[in-house]
Amino acid sequence: MLPDSSIDPMIVPDMVHQHATEQPHRAALIQDGRTLTYSALDTQMNRVAAALQAMNIQPTETIALCGLNSINYALVFFGALRAGVAAALIAPSSTRQAIAGMASDSGAKLICVDESQHTDIAATIGDIMPCISLGDTAIEAWLGSTSGTPEPVMIDPDWAFNIIYSSGTTGAPKGIVQSHSMRSEHVARAGVGFGYTENSVTMIATPLYSNTTLVSFIPAVALGGTAVLTGKFDAHSYVTLAAKHKATHAMLVPVQYKRIMALPDFDSFDLSSFQVKFCTSAPFSAELKANILARWPGGLVEFYGMTEGGGTCILVAHAHPDKLHTVGQPVEDHDIRLIDDHGNEVAPGEMGEIVGNSNAMMEGYHGQSAKTREAEWYDKTGKRFIRTGDVGRFDREGFLTLMDRKKDMIISGGFNVYPSDLEAELIKHAAIADVAVVGVPSEDWGETPIGFIVVKPGMQASADDIKSWLAARVGKTQRLSDVIFTDELPRSAIGKVLKRELRDAYAEG
Repeated sequence: MLPDSSIDPMIVPDMVHQHATEQPHRAALIQDGRTLTYSALDTQMNRVAAALQAMNIQPTETIALCGLNSINYALVFFGALRAGVAAALIAPSSTRQAIAGMASDSGAKLICVDESQHTDIAATIGDIMPCISLGDTAIEAWLGSTSGTPEPVMIDPDWAFNIIYSSGTTGAPKGIVQSHSMRSEHVARAGVGFGYTENSVTMIATPLYSNTTLVSFIPAVALGGTAVLTGKFDAHSYVTLAAKHKATHAMLVPVQYKRIMALPDFDSFDLSSFQVKFCTSAPFSAELKANILARWPGGLVEFYGMTEGGGTCILVAHAHPDKLHTVGQPVEDHDIRLIDDHGNEVAPGEMGEIVGNSNAMMEGYHGQSAKTREAEWYDKTGKRFIRTGDVGRFDREGFLTLMDRKKDMIISGGFNVYPSDLEAELIKHAAIADVAVVGVPSEDWGETPIGFIVVKPGMQASADDIKSWLAARVGKTQRLSDVIFTDELPRSAIGKVLKRELRDAYAEG
């Protein structure tokens, strides 16, 4: 295992090389029956670095990656890092125009895409930069065109490691720049602390282009363990694979946990090898946490934070079963505060927008200094914080309870209405499987809450019944003005409900 957090950690590419030297035959990556050892991963990283150098792509420049989870995606990502080249990670679910826009914004000199999307994306972006397929044949042809031995690059820890785009499907995308030092510091501090070692087996079931996944994937590989990459998420296939590989660690989002725990035969799987399971990115109900703690071996840890960094809270759920309604306490050395609409800190016990400072803050939004300034808040001493846009409140023990995204809060008749409060109540209805509450314009109240409802299979409910049921349990200002039934809620690849799409759909009638 690599040195603990009291020692300055190496950068991630060097960590991989060390494992290739010390444990060359250990599996680094596994997917669909294919295994890449540390020796092979190290060799492939060198080949990628050499190929990039042959294309005259220089250290501190950028390539773009746009694809689903695959070993080829991972080796190109890590190979670029070895060449000192940053990777701009783009969601393949974005439109071709959005993909081209983000790749161009990042300054990428090359884009690598899934084989199934190569023709379409190449036609859109081919005049801007070369486009290479991540398919086995195309990758081998590209890498085979060089000697496979790159010129050594002395990487500055402050160089960009990755650029992650915060809104690649809707809205103006913002490229969040994170450095080698931030990523390696995360590995040393968080990875070792959560038991990642050369004996770990980590399940990767969320997209590699998401910071949610990198929080788990980077320590899994950089600390010498095995990462098992899965394809399109299927709950039964996931637990089958986890049992087969005797998984020790996992990162899942709440909707994935919900589907797994709903499996009729869940309790028949041997998951006793699990040490820690993680969750982040979306609201995680106390009831679901309790169910996981009761039935799934190993600990449960929830992270609260942003890709932009700032402050992180951690809930070690198995150690604090009475705090499952919270997202935990601030990480050591993370300064998290609450501010009001005027930028003033609120009094203890009051609600406010969450802002945070830590050593894990983004450098800024790539090429968007004005957007970067909008995301910053400075205290009276000039200390820099990142604004989250979330509203929360600390309890007496320093545990943070989230209310809602500030932009999702509904102001109805002058009163603040928090959609999460209504959603937490509605999900208790016997016929409701999933729910999202959003605010829409109202002539009488300014805004008014409406509910989008997914009904459980075999159950029935009318809009009037649900509105009456909720009205008996909440205040007058919290009553739903309308209920819309839908087969499913629109979600991002990491499980966040896309409330903007719901509001737009309602407005369109």
